[in-house]
Amino acid sequence: MPNLHVDCSTCNLRGDACGDCVISLLLGPPEVEFEDAEQQALTVLADAGLVPPLRLSDGPERAVG
Repeated sequence: MPNLHVDCSTCNLRGDACGDCVISLLLGPPEVEFEDAEQQALTVLADAGLVPPLRLSDGPERAVG
């Protein structure tokens, strides 16, 4: 699995979904990269209901406002 680059400014769900995103829970809305082991650990925690899942949705920037 390649590294996951998280850039909240490109997430289609930013705004309303930020409060229920594991990135916001752990770090606030930064630009962050996770390696394979970190991605797997976050998935395990989310699957167990201990943290919200990653809600990153890559794609064209959505209009805000």
